[in-house]
Amino acid sequence: MDQLIDVRKDIDAIDVQLLKLLNERAKCAERVAVIKARDSSDQNPVFYRPEREAQIFDRLRELNTGPLENDTIERLFREVISGCLALEVPLSIAYLGPTGTYTESAAVKQFGQFARRRALGSIDEVFREVESGAVHYGVVPVENSTEGMVNHTLDCFVGSKLKICAEVELPIHHAFLLPKGGESKNVKRIVSHQQSLAQCRRWLDAHFAGIERVAVSSNAEAARMVADDPTLACVAGEAAADNYGLSMFMQNIEDEPNNVTRFLVLGEQDVGPSGQDKSSLLVSTRNEPGALVRILEPFQRHGISLTRIETRPSKTGNWSYVFFIDFDGHHGDVGIAAVLEEVGSVVMDVRLLGSYPKAIRE
Repeated sequence: MDQLIDVRKDIDAIDVQLLKLLNERAKCAERVAVIKARDSSDQNPVFYRPEREAQIFDRLRELNTGPLENDTIERLFREVISGCLALEVPLSIAYLGPTGTYTESAAVKQFGQFARRRALGSIDEVFREVESGAVHYGVVPVENSTEGMVNHTLDCFVGSKLKICAEVELPIHHAFLLPKGGESKNVKRIVSHQQSLAQCRRWLDAHFAGIERVAVSSNAEAARMVADDPTLACVAGEAAADNYGLSMFMQNIEDEPNNVTRFLVLGEQDVGPSGQDKSSLLVSTRNEPGALVRILEPFQRHGISLTRIETRPSKTGNWSYVFFIDFDGHHGDVGIAAVLEEVGSVVMDVRLLGSYPKAIRE
């Protein structure tokens, strides 16, 4: 007991130091706000700097010697940064809702609990809220490692001037949920977002073959429906069981154990280089022989690594297309600036959607 009392005294003393240091950091954040407001030539100075945050997390990972793992350190400091940023300016974040979706989890991972979150019913609405200035930033899904791109998000970029300010990668684990006290033998329909149904196809075929599957707007909506209907079951995140009072039938039912969804943070600002960056490009071209080769050749010649290419109809004319291209590096890098200029000379239009820090992988 004497040893335990001594350790607890050490903990109490460390807590006092932590409290003092946290408030000192908060005071620095307040000073930053004053400097930015005073020195900014813009009426709306930028307080959220994803490149600066990425550099902070990189440094913390390098300095961390344990026993706390890097993921734990990052979560702790995310909330410290979120609380300090709220002293500078209370951020408002729109995301694809309703409450309890994976997109909300991505918003929390990127902005912390101190940002004000607003759930919206569609990806279009998230784009419109950010464009109108009703919120500072938006978070939308763009890609799943199992099911590929979210085409609706790509299509919204075609008619929008918003930029990509950051990306978030979130491991996705699905659960099979029943009404509180429900039994699997009573299930007549399984509801979930179409992507989630697809990501759990093999498990559903093995355990609930022949049961109708119905796609709905989100997993959170599916959980809400199950709570009100004893004949339904849903595929959703484990958090939905708590949020909607459901019973957990089975965890981790996704077909691929490394199932990850990528989300984008939408905004209006240009993001500076962090040292570990990715860029996204929207290129419009006619459907003619050699079009894609002419676009890609400058990247190959300058040694720039492409990470994703997607094609969508441009919707501005018959037989014209847009390419969404992700590549490593920041648009301010010398080689990339040259590539953008060369690509622009051989296509109908080229637009940089943004350069931003690469997502932290868990």
